[in-house]
Amino acid sequence: MLSGWRLTLSKFFLIPQRYILGIMGFLAVVNAYSLRVSLNIAITEMVTPSTSSYFDPDSCPGHSGNSTHTSVTDTNLLYDWNESTKGLILSSFFWGYVITHIPGGVLAEKFGGKYSLGLGILSTAIFTLLTPTIIIATDGNWKVLVALRVVMGLGEGTTYPALNALLAKWVPLQERAKIGTLVYAGSQIGTIVSNSISGVLINSTKSWASVFYLFGGAGVLWFILWQLLCYSEPESHPFISDEEKAYLKKELENVSEESLDIPWKDILKSPPLWALVAAQIGHDWGFFTMVTDLPTYMSDVLKFNIKENGVWTSLPYAVMWLVSMGSGWLCDWLVSSGYLGVTFARKFFTTIASVGPAIFIMIASYSGCDRYLTVAMFTVAMGLMGPFYCGMKVNALDLAPNYAGTLMAIVNGIGAITGIIAPYLAGALTEDHTLSQWRIVFWITFAVFIVTNIIYCLFGSGEEQKWNDPAKLKERDVESSKYGSVASSNGNSVKTKKNVSSSNNISTVVKDEPANENSNL
Repeated sequence: MLSGWRLTLSKFFLIPQRYILGIMGFLAVVNAYSLRVSLNIAITEMVTPSTSSYFDPDSCPGHSGNSTHTSVTDTNLLYDWNESTKGLILSSFFWGYVITHIPGGVLAEKFGGKYSLGLGILSTAIFTLLTPTIIIATDGNWKVLVALRVVMGLGEGTTYPALNALLAKWVPLQERAKIGTLVYAGSQIGTIVSNSISGVLINSTKSWASVFYLFGGAGVLWFILWQLLCYSEPESHPFISDEEKAYLKKELENVSEESLDIPWKDILKSPPLWALVAAQIGHDWGFFTMVTDLPTYMSDVLKFNIKENGVWTSLPYAVMWLVSMGSGWLCDWLVSSGYLGVTFARKFFTTIASVGPAIFIMIASYSGCDRYLTVAMFTVAMGLMGPFYCGMKVNALDLAPNYAGTLMAIVNGIGAITGIIAPYLAGALTEDHTLSQWRIVFWITFAVFIVTNIIYCLFGSGEEQKWNDPAKLKERDVESSKYGSVASSNGNSVKTKKNVSSSNNISTVVKDEPANENSNL
C-alpha cells in the first residue's frame, strides 16, 4: 500500500527530486536576500533629506542643493538618521547573522537541513512583516530597528549552512557546479527582485512600509511549499523514484548516512579551509558593499530618483546572475571533460570573480558624473563576480561533503563579519555624500579583493580532505595508538611499535635507539 502510494507520487513529478530541491533552494536564497535587502532601497525614503552645507566641487547635477532625494512618502514617516546611523542600521542584520552560522551547520548535519533552513527563513519573514508596525510605534527609534534587524539575522544565519548540508546529501560531483550555482545565485535574483520592485512599489503606493509587507508575505508562502516538497536526504523522501535513489546512493558513496562526530581539530588546522575563508571575506566585502551601499551611491552621487534607483541598481545583479549560471555550466563541462582539474577550476573562476570586480568598481568610481557609463561599469564589475559560485562557493563540498554544513558555517559565518564592517565603514566615510569620499570606499574594496584572492590561490584546494572519511580517521587513530613510550633502563623515553606476525601470531616489540644521555653536551 505504502510502496504503491510512493510510486504514484514519484510518477507525478516529471523532474528528479534533486532538481526540485535545487529549485526550492534557489527560491530560499531569493527570499532570504529579498528579506535581507528590502531595507536598502526603503531606507533612502525613510530619512529626512540631508541639510548638509558642505559644498562638493565634484557634485553631479541633479537637483538644487545637496539634498539626497525628494521623498515620495508621508513626511510624518521620515526619520532623522545620519549616514553613520544608516550604516549601523544596515550592518546590524549581520550581527545576528554571524552568530547562528555554526549552530545552524551543526544542527543541519545532526538533524537534517530541512527544518533549520525552513524555520530560519520563516522567522525572518515574520519579523519583516512586523517591521513597519514596530518602526512607526516607536517613532523611528533606530535602536529598536537595530535590535529587530539583529533578530532577523539570527533567523537567516542558518540558511547557507543548511543549504550546503542539503546539497552534500543530494548533489553528485558532476552536477555540483550547476546546481550549487543555481541555488547560491538566488542572491542576485533576490537582490534584483527586491531593488526593482521596491522602487516601483514605493513610488506607486507612496509608502515604504509596502515593501516589508510584500516580501514578508512571500517568505511565509515559500516556507509552506518547502515543508510540502523537500526533505533532508533521499532516504527520507516519501516519493523519490527508486532509480534516482539508487543513482544518488552510488554517486554519493563518500557521504555518510550516519550522524558523525565533527573532527574540529582537523578542520581548524586545514589550510584549504582558511583559504576558503579568505576568498569568502573578499567576495562578501565587495558584494555587501554593493548590495547595501549601491542604492545610496545612486541616490547621493548620481542623483537617481527612487524609481530610477530601483531599476538601475537591479541591472548589475541581473548580469551577475546570467554570468554565474553560464559559468556554472561551463565549469562542470570543463571538469567532467578533463580539460581542468577541480582545484585549478575553483581557483581560476574565483580569480575572475575577484580581480574583475576590483578593477571595474574602481573604473566606475572614476567615471565622474556620466551616470550611464558608471552604471555600465558597475554592471560589468558585478557580472564578473558571477563565477564566484562555481569557484570557491561550492569548494566546501569538494573538501568534505560529510561536514559541508559545518564548513559552510565557518566560511560563510566569518565572511559575513564583513557585512557588519563594510556598510558601517561606508556610512562613516561618506558623511558628506561626496564622490571623493566614495572613492576611498571603493579603493578599500579593491585592496580586499586582491589580497584575499592571492591567499586563496596559494592555499586553496579542490581535493577531498582525509578527515572527511571517518574510516581514514579511525585508521589514523589506530596507527597512532600503536606507538607509545616506555621507559628504558636508564630512564630515557623510547618509542615502541607492536608488530604482529601473521605466521606465528607472536607479538614483537621493535625499539628505537635510546637517546644519548650526553646528546645535549
